[in-house]
Amino acid sequence: MTGIVAYCRPGFENDCAAELQDKTAVLGIYGYCQTKPQQGFVVYRCQSEEAEHLAKKLILRELIFTRQFIVILAHVTELPQEDRVSAVQVALLDEDVQEAFAGVKPCGDIRVETPDTNDGKELSKFCRKFTVPLRQGLRKIDWLTVKESDRRPTLHAFFLSNQEVYIGFSYSFNQSPWLMGIPRLRSPSDAPSRSTLKLDEAFQVFVPEHEREERITSGMNAVDLGAAPGGWTYQLVRRGMMVQAVDNGPMAQSLMDTGQVKHIREDGFKYRPKKKNVTWLVCDMVEKPARVGELMTSWLIDGDCKEAIFNLKLPMKRRYAAVAEYLEQIKQTLVEQGRGRFELQAKQLYHDREEITVHIRWL
Repeated sequence: MTGIVAYCRPGFENDCAAELQDKTAVLGIYGYCQTKPQQGFVVYRCQSEEAEHLAKKLILRELIFTRQFIVILAHVTELPQEDRVSAVQVALLDEDVQEAFAGVKPCGDIRVETPDTNDGKELSKFCRKFTVPLRQGLRKIDWLTVKESDRRPTLHAFFLSNQEVYIGFSYSFNQSPWLMGIPRLRSPSDAPSRSTLKLDEAFQVFVPEHEREERITSGMNAVDLGAAPGGWTYQLVRRGMMVQAVDNGPMAQSLMDTGQVKHIREDGFKYRPKKKNVTWLVCDMVEKPARVGELMTSWLIDGDCKEAIFNLKLPMKRRYAAVAEYLEQIKQTLVEQGRGRFELQAKQLYHDREEITVHIRWL
């Protein structure tokens, strides 16, 4: 029995597992999850043909708590320190692996990764050094193309220690573009708060790169509800937008000095723009998620914005179940009262903590 490994935020393994059980059941696959607290990943067990089916049909961008997932090709638990490459080669040359996943090889590239844990951080230096010799070794046994190719599946070596590794793959059309599923962003020194990285990441996760020039561009009008001191406003300003920053609290003077920000001292739940010319609505208010969801939905239905990005704070227990309920209510309202087709995405981003980030737009 093989399966998939799903990378997640440490502490959210049960939520990741609950979502996997839910989504795989919809696809007619009934496996089981193996989890441990704070390990930063979940193993979902199923048959090899089912695992390959999930690689294509379990859509990563529709998963909230999974950053990346890979189909397990091999699990090596006793890598010899003197020759780890050979041990990986032997595992991938196994007859059962070759037969079950004949259509996967050769892969177009290799990513050497770890869980997002303290132990994983300790392994990161080893992983960087090991990438080149592993790539060379896999090319020798025809598991990697001679030149990197983004049209072929990607191999992943997911190290739990320097002696234990899951070898797996993901398809290029259904994977995160980032190592470990984590975009590496630097916090700008002049940003008013570290929360700025949440919106920066959200734009990169929810808006495809080839659409950003059209959908996130200079001259657009945006509204930031609960803006103070301006972490999210900062991201809108740096992209050239004109921003209505709504908050009774003070905004960073550096943002006001740009001339792109109008500070509106008002309750974010009561404010509405006078003109229907707002493209982006963003909101990171600490408030009950159902109330925030209702507010964002009403803005979209009333035509007061075209796209919205907002955070929903998570409860302490049954987080996936609660999130599924919040999102279903939003969808139902948009279907019943909306203006046509829409896209809704939700993700627990790397820079989120006890929250998820949601994106909605009219199509």
